Amino acid sequence: MLANLLFYIGLALSLGIGFVYFRDLGDISQMVLKVKRENTIRVLRNENKLILVGAAATCVMILGYAMGGGIGWVFWGALVLTLFFFMFTYIWVHVGLRNQKDKAKYYSIKVARDYINPSASVMVIEKNGHARAHSDGQMMRPHLAGDEVGLDGEDVILTYCAMANLGVGYSPTIEGEKLNLTVMAQHGNNLILRDDNTGEAIQHIYGVKDSDMEQGAKGPVCPLKPALSMKPWPTFRMSFRAFQKAYPDGEVYLNMPPKNPILRLFDMVMGIVFGWGIERQHHEAAPVMDNMSRPLDNRLPTKTYVWGVTVERDATCWTEEFLFDHDNLVNATVGGRNLVVNYDQKFESLGVFYNDSGKPVTHCDFWGNSDQGKLERVETLRPGLFWHVWSEFFPATDVNRISDPANIEKEVA
Repeated sequence: MLANLLFYIGLALSLGIGFVYFRDLGDISQMVLKVKRENTIRVLRNENKLILVGAAATCVMILGYAMGGGIGWVFWGALVLTLFFFMFTYIWVHVGLRNQKDKAKYYSIKVARDYINPSASVMVIEKNGHARAHSDGQMMRPHLAGDEVGLDGEDVILTYCAMANLGVGYSPTIEGEKLNLTVMAQHGNNLILRDDNTGEAIQHIYGVKDSDMEQGAKGPVCPLKPALSMKPWPTFRMSFRAFQKAYPDGEVYLNMPPKNPILRLFDMVMGIVFGWGIERQHHEAAPVMDNMSRPLDNRLPTKTYVWGVTVERDATCWTEEFLFDHDNLVNATVGGRNLVVNYDQKFESLGVFYNDSGKPVTHCDFWGNSDQGKLERVETLRPGLFWHVWSEFFPATDVNRISDPANIEKEVA
């Protein structure tokens, strides 16, 4: 009696906890299961506790079986399935998605030419002429890239979500406290990070701890206090060939294969799995992982690339096609700030700049040199992400704005 009781209680707990762990953090599970964000966050915050309880429950099941309880094929089936749930998920998250937030390697353009296509899009962060380029292919799995030297001495890391096609530079500190970021999961087709110092979740597109998010009538919004979010760093996209022209002495991030042959083989398999999923994400209208919290916004085709900015509580985005139709430059007002959106043909880059001159800009180049003086890049730009992701997290967004929305009707591409 006792043996059977121990066996079946242990079996139920180990399988139940293992399934929840796999479902909410296993990533590929979300290709077939619709997972609620609150469940993912709960498991993310309590990962170690779940593993500990699951391991204890498995031991209880084994003890019960050793005492003569249960049925042989049930025991072995449950044991294999439990081990798969826990081991697959843990290895996937902590080995397959291991980041390089403080040990990324940057190489010269001469070396990088052997690994990156000239026409490939790269995400760039820059300070005082010190520029770093990160291609989507090289960033696909590390998700975080940075080193102890920093960007011209500034602690800035490039954070990347392949499901959203979004790279954002952040200073990984909040209220003066350095974060220990770990790649954990995704929801709404956007990466969720965890600060291992506090256990708090951080939605990549927001850069704010979940506990500091405000809930508004139009969905979550970033807090007005800048200290409560990671400092965004101006990030922009351009082709790799253009990067070489603009920054001939620039650095390029490369995710070189590890020397360990087992880890190298593992990474190769992971790369194939990731590549298959991300290729579908770029070419199929429907999200590969259907874990969106809101209905898809049909103002633009789902996988349109947009360049979105937020100023205060206001959000808007633009498409390259819209800029092309407006001679590569538009003036707009977002959150009370005048902005200039410009596409530079020479450097194949769409940039958004602050315009505090009080006058409309008629000319602006890649560097921010305009007929109204030197302009600074908008630090909150999310460059070239999928429309369905942008509208998921900023549902009240305007599209292709060309003036203050109080004075002109909204433009829709």
